[in-house]
Amino acid sequence: MDFTALVDSHYKGLYQFACSLAHSEADASDLTQETFLRWAQKGSQLREAAKAKSWLFTTLYRLFLNRRRHLTRFPQDDLGEAENRLPPIQSDAVRSLEASEVMGALREIDETFRAPLVLFYLEDHSYHEIAAILDIPEGTVMSRLWRGKALLRDKLKDRPAVQPAGNIIPMQTPKRKEARS
Repeated sequence: MDFTALVDSHYKGLYQFACSLAHSEADASDLTQETFLRWAQKGSQLREAAKAKSWLFTTLYRLFLNRRRHLTRFPQDDLGEAENRLPPIQSDAVRSLEASEVMGALREIDETFRAPLVLFYLEDHSYHEIAAILDIPEGTVMSRLWRGKALLRDKLKDRPAVQPAGNIIPMQTPKRKEARS
């Protein structure tokens, strides 16, 4: 199928679909253009020209979901805006955890759940990469991460708060003692 003819026949529908998803003209334009870029790169792999429209709409939707996931994981906010959304810290909720304590709790978790946690949070692998490394489906990776986090939370909540060592800076600075005269 001719690229120009494809753009002419599907641009308006794709753009409107992108607008309904993104709620922003700029984002909708970006999604639509990126969809056609993907077609230019990979469209020749499509065996049936009649499926071009569904391929374009599916690709646009997947691009939208990927962007949304990325923004959820890595939000981009102005510092002033984010400050108002930060939850207040309860004084009794403040705990000082050392990395060794967290790692100790992590070692106590079954390997089935520990491996995905380490690969995702410490090694920064994606779900897809973890699935390939562990040779399990991506859905299993996600469920093991969820369950592993719950197990880790349970392990850490039963531990007493750690008192900071001499060279570790506490989360709250203590009040200074008045100098004696």
